[in-house]
Amino acid sequence: MKLTERYIFKIAIVAFIACLTALTGVIWITSALRQLDLLTSKGQTILVFLYATILTLPGLIVFIAPFTLLIAALYTLNRLNSDSELIVMSASGIKPASLLRPFLLLGLIISVLVGLLALYLNPLALQNARSLTNKIRADFISFFVKEGQFANLEGLTIHYREKAGDILKGMVIQDRRDPNSVMTYLAERSFTRDVGERSFLVLENGSVQRQTPSGHDVSIVMFERYSIDLSTLQAQTDLGMKPSERTTWQLLFPNPDDPFYQRFSGRFVSELHERLSSVLYPIVMVLVAFACLGSARTTRQGRGMAISMAILWAVLVRFAGHAAKNAVMSNQSLVWLVYSASIISILVALVFIFQEARVQRYRARLNAIFGNFLFWRWLSPAQSKGA
Repeated sequence: MKLTERYIFKIAIVAFIACLTALTGVIWITSALRQLDLLTSKGQTILVFLYATILTLPGLIVFIAPFTLLIAALYTLNRLNSDSELIVMSASGIKPASLLRPFLLLGLIISVLVGLLALYLNPLALQNARSLTNKIRADFISFFVKEGQFANLEGLTIHYREKAGDILKGMVIQDRRDPNSVMTYLAERSFTRDVGERSFLVLENGSVQRQTPSGHDVSIVMFERYSIDLSTLQAQTDLGMKPSERTTWQLLFPNPDDPFYQRFSGRFVSELHERLSSVLYPIVMVLVAFACLGSARTTRQGRGMAISMAILWAVLVRFAGHAAKNAVMSNQSLVWLVYSASIISILVALVFIFQEARVQRYRARLNAIFGNFLFWRWLSPAQSKGA
């Protein structure tokens, strides 16, 4: 890499890291606040809270890294142009390919990073976040139910007299979710235990009462120790892992007997190709930025329109990709749409970069037909150089 290219690459990567850190921090805090009530209401520590929110970072970076790269590229090109460095480089005979090389190298690095996160790390993070959230929710009796109070949770009434360390004394649980069989659990003491991935409520020295709908027949079973799977007491049902929580291998080769896959096979295909297409967005962003702002401009030429068009172009590409993902859910034959917006944008940007003279001729023809509308000015980034 030449000295000029290293200089441009250094400016771009520093801008990217600074922008990525700032944007990730702001969005991460916003996302973390949504989970604050879930975790703090369950009595969890700050370390558990931080761990749960950090698990959302891989997916967050996958989404914002391409836009951060766009901002860094626009900042670098605008800075080089403001300091007249682009004009000097252009006048000295440096070709657009040489100026583009450091941006393209940075884009390839970010593409590898996004691919690693999207294809491998983010699914694992989502699986860990799911397990942690389920564990917190499963242990809701120890933390959500207040001492000496009755808590009603969609057909469940829970009460305990007092809490002594991890022991809950005077436990009463009435389960009315099944109207044909009302169960009432009474126990002198109880505590929670984790066995593998599951949590259990252990009741000691108590009884189970089962009441029929008529209310006349009640069966009572006394016990010294009785265990209840806490997942059966949760109000929310679990339909299985979402496609976003599954590994890429599981999306490539799904289990045909999986009930979730049988019902939502389109989501599996959509999620898989969304991950694969995510590696294209960093390349799209650097090429779009360079196509709109890569040529030298004088102070008489406003750069605001070029920057606005680059941002609009990038947003439209990302929106088109998201719309294509939703379309694939209902019609898997449209999977090519997931890649089309990115590939077309790459080709168009390359034409603007390396066929600028030809673009200028087409622009002149368009101006002759439609007039010198403001919309067409961005098609030719360099109306005059070095002035």
